[in-house]
Amino acid sequence: MRRLLYLLPVAVFGIIALFFLRGLTLNPREIPSVLINRPVPEMNLAPLPGRGENTGLATADLKGRVSLVNIYGSWCIACVQEHPYLVQIKKQGIVPIHGIDWRDDPVEGAKWLQKHGDPYDRVGIDPAPGRTAVDFGVTGAPETFIVDKAGLIRYKHIGPVTPETWDKVLLPIIKELNK
Repeated sequence: MRRLLYLLPVAVFGIIALFFLRGLTLNPREIPSVLINRPVPEMNLAPLPGRGENTGLATADLKGRVSLVNIYGSWCIACVQEHPYLVQIKKQGIVPIHGIDWRDDPVEGAKWLQKHGDPYDRVGIDPAPGRTAVDFGVTGAPETFIVDKAGLIRYKHIGPVTPETWDKVLLPIIKELNK
């Protein structure tokens, strides 16, 4: 019986060590989203100034075609990093890109797009506190979602879209969904 009492701390340590080892194999940038395979949250966002009346973003705009929804802000440093690549993706014409200008002054958001280029088909304003972004489960900008033809969220990418992310992750999912 005493022998079991001596082995108990060793067993507990072993179990804890297994949990730590498992944690080391996980990618900390991958935060699971409960919205995968669920409908896009209900929204009807106003357009940015200067883009025209019917250029805001609503849930209905995300049905009928596979599309990307990119959460960004003029205040976001990483958004500046990814933006030139979003402009390139837009030029390829593979998928429409819609933006949600999150927690931003609409005038600043419009100026930012004029300065850096506008890859978006539609842009909706989600001012602070950013209710739509919260509904999407956004943890920070930039985040990009793939939405299928039925308006279901199929993938969530956290961080800037890079050429590697596009080629190895996003584009293959888009091609599969377009079949």
